[in-house]
Amino acid sequence: MLDQKIIEQLEALAGKENVLTSKADMVAYSYDATADMPNQTPDVVVLPTSSEMVQQIVNLARENKISIYPRGAGTNLSGGTIPLKKGIVLSFQKMNQILEIDAANLTARVQPGVVINALNSAVAEHGLIYPPDPGTVATATMGGSAAENSGGLRGLKYGVTKNYIMGMEVVLANGDKVRFGGKTVKNVTAYDFSNLFVGSEGTLGIITELTAKLIPAPKYRRTMMGIFKTIADAGNAVAGIIAAQVIPATLEIMDQMTIKTVEDFAKIGLPTDAKALLLIEVDGNSEDVVVNEAEAVMKVVTENNGDLQAANTDQERDQLWTARRNALPALASLNNTVVLEDATVPRSHITDMLVACEEIGKKYDLTLGTFGHAGDGNLHPTILCDKYDEDEISRVHKAVDEIFKAALNYGGTLSGEHGIGIAKMKYLEDELGKSGTNLMRNIKLSLDPENVLNPGKMVPMQEV
Repeated sequence: MLDQKIIEQLEALAGKENVLTSKADMVAYSYDATADMPNQTPDVVVLPTSSEMVQQIVNLARENKISIYPRGAGTNLSGGTIPLKKGIVLSFQKMNQILEIDAANLTARVQPGVVINALNSAVAEHGLIYPPDPGTVATATMGGSAAENSGGLRGLKYGVTKNYIMGMEVVLANGDKVRFGGKTVKNVTAYDFSNLFVGSEGTLGIITELTAKLIPAPKYRRTMMGIFKTIADAGNAVAGIIAAQVIPATLEIMDQMTIKTVEDFAKIGLPTDAKALLLIEVDGNSEDVVVNEAEAVMKVVTENNGDLQAANTDQERDQLWTARRNALPALASLNNTVVLEDATVPRSHITDMLVACEEIGKKYDLTLGTFGHAGDGNLHPTILCDKYDEDEISRVHKAVDEIFKAALNYGGTLSGEHGIGIAKMKYLEDELGKSGTNLMRNIKLSLDPENVLNPGKMVPMQEV
C-alpha cells in the first residue's frame, strides 16, 4: 500500500478529481478483458490530462520505486494491463482529444485516449478512414491499440496498427519526453522508433500522442457470405481466393459452433446447419475492379463446394458484420469463462489449423468455437469453460498448449494481434529461442533499467 504522502503528491500533481483510491475503483482497474488471469488491485489510479503531467508522475514513481501500468480501455486480451505489482494505473480516458485532422497530408494527430470509432467519425466528413478496426473498435483507444499493435477485420488488405502510425510522443521511464516521426511519407532518420514502441505493450515507454496515417474511403464494395458443408472446404476456399490474387478488405470465418451461438444470440438468419461460413468483402475506388474481384471470389467459393449469398443492401451487409462482431460476446454468454486465443499461421496452412483446433477441442472434451481473420491466417480458437471446475480448467490449459504448438509447427506465430502480456510469455522462447528472448530483455533493461513500466508483461525478466 502506498504511503499517504505519495497519494497527496499525486493529488497535487494531477488534481484530486483525477486520483482514484476507492475500493470500487481499485477493483474496476484490477483486470482487463482476458479470462483466466490473476486479478490484482492497484494502489491508486491516476487520470493524467497532459504529457507534462505524465512526466511528473513517472518521475515521482521512479524516485519511489513504484510500478506504473499505462491503460487505455482495458479491452486487450493477453493480461497486458493487470497491475501485477500494485502501484499506479495510468488511465488515459481524459487525454481523448483529436488534436488535428490534416486532410491535405492524410494524417491525424491524436491523444492516446481517443476511441478509434470517434476518429473514424471525425475523418469521415473528409472522405477518409483510419483502417485498423479491432473487434472492440467502439471502445478501443488509439494509445491502447498502438501499444498492442492491434489488427482487426480489415487487416488482410489494409494491414495492422503499425502500418498506420507515422510518429508519436513518448514519455520514457527516466521521465524524458521524446518525439519522432511525423507527417512525411518518407522518414528514415535514425532508428525506426515508431515501430519499436508500437506493440511494446507499455513496457518501454508511455505513449502520449500519435500521428496516424489516413486513407481515402473506398467508394465501392461487395459483401458476400460463403456457406460450407465442411470446415476443410472453407479453409481451402480462403487459400483459393488468395491464390486467385484477390485481396479482400475482409475475409472472416466462423465455424459451426460459432454460427449457432451467434444466431441464438442475434437472431439474424444465419444458416446453422453449415459447418463454416466465410464473410467476404471486396472494395475499391473502381467499380469494374470491385465487380471483377467479387466474381473471382464467387468462382472460388463454388469450386470449393460452397453456396454463396450476396448482401444486396446496406442493411444486409451490416447484419453480416454485426454477426461477426457478435462472435465473442455470443460465445461469452455460454459459460462464466471465455478463453480467447490468437493463433496465426501462414495462409497456406489455414485449413490445417482449423482442423487442428477442431480436433484439439474434441480431444480434451471442451466447448471450442473458432472464428477469426481467415484471410491473414489469424484464428481465434475460443474455449467456453467453468472457472470453478478444476478438471476442466486443467484440460483447457493443455488444449491451449497444443493450439500454440500446432501454430508454431505450421510456421505460425504466438500472436497475430492480441499481444503477449502475461498470457503467452511462457511460450516466447519456443518461437524466438533463448537469444531472441535475451534480446528483448536487453532492450527492456536499456530503456527501463528499474523495471518500472508495466512489469511482468511481455518480457521475461529472469537473469540473462
